[in-house]
Amino acid sequence: MSHSAVAIENQSLLVGRLEREFAAESLFELAGGAAKDIPWRLWQKALYAPLHDFLSRPGKEFRGELLSQCWRLGGRKDAPPPELALAVEALHAGSLIIDDIEDESLERRGGPALHRVHGTPTALNAGNWLYFWPFRLLENVDMSTEVRVAAQHLITRVLLECHYGQALDLSVRLAELEPSEIAGVIRTITELKTGSLVGLSAGLGALVSGADERVVRAATFFGRELGTALQMLDDLSGVVTEKRRHKGVEDVIHGRPTWPWAWLALTMDDAAYARLRDKASDIEEGAADAPQPAALVEELGRLVAPQGKRRVHTLVEHAFARLAAAVSHGPSLAGLRLELERLERSYV
Repeated sequence: MSHSAVAIENQSLLVGRLEREFAAESLFELAGGAAKDIPWRLWQKALYAPLHDFLSRPGKEFRGELLSQCWRLGGRKDAPPPELALAVEALHAGSLIIDDIEDESLERRGGPALHRVHGTPTALNAGNWLYFWPFRLLENVDMSTEVRVAAQHLITRVLLECHYGQALDLSVRLAELEPSEIAGVIRTITELKTGSLVGLSAGLGALVSGADERVVRAATFFGRELGTALQMLDDLSGVVTEKRRHKGVEDVIHGRPTWPWAWLALTMDDAAYARLRDKASDIEEGAADAPQPAALVEELGRLVAPQGKRRVHTLVEHAFARLAAAVSHGPSLAGLRLELERLERSYV
């Protein structure tokens, strides 16, 4: 089955599980039957409609595919229970909804950001609901009590780490960072906010498949590194890819530190870097003589394009080599290798 076909199938499964969650028999069980008299139209407006809207939009579904690949690390030949991938995709969807609210984003997955369609309070509640739904989805997966506790612990830890990372991402501004600080700060934000969730995808697949603890740790670390590479690609595409340049413009306007700035701080002399950063500060502050944000984004793209692609590729290769060493006597990683190549091509 092609990657696009798998993505469509997973999306359909996620929407199907949502419909099951909002079936009459499920809603009537809420609060011991207290919700049995609520008309469906109220549930639809309050929660189902925004969730269905967002979950019906196509995404890359990479986390689900990564989970399926790491499921094989336990020696399994069958497909993983669909609820595992759906749990991860639900968490990711929730984080996107909340992130768009906090960043005042306009678009997501080919449509208006959810809060712009359904209002901030409703979108906020829907996003938070998606943080808790994975625990319900896992109830339908057959696993030992020990593995279930470990899986729940892994999800809880990742949720906390994502919020630590988001807190830094929302509060730290580029103008506040010294050139010597920026790479470390961005790396930490990325590992907590993005890396931890991708690490969950890999680690959960390996854990529930029955892989030993050493392999689960290796898969989780690989996912974290891959998540960092994903954020690098996302930031890079925002300054080098025309169709995603609006994201780079948004980052500049809000003074967000991103990977292009980290790479420039590592490679440019202090004076040249300071001049570039001053342009960004003038844009964020709305100075009368500030350059156009799009012009600065294009300049950033010209400066970082070659080294950015090289740095991402190197990180992915090192992470893959480390995972391959940990499972040297295990299943083939050829499928995972192909997925990594596809992923790099899909961004820039």
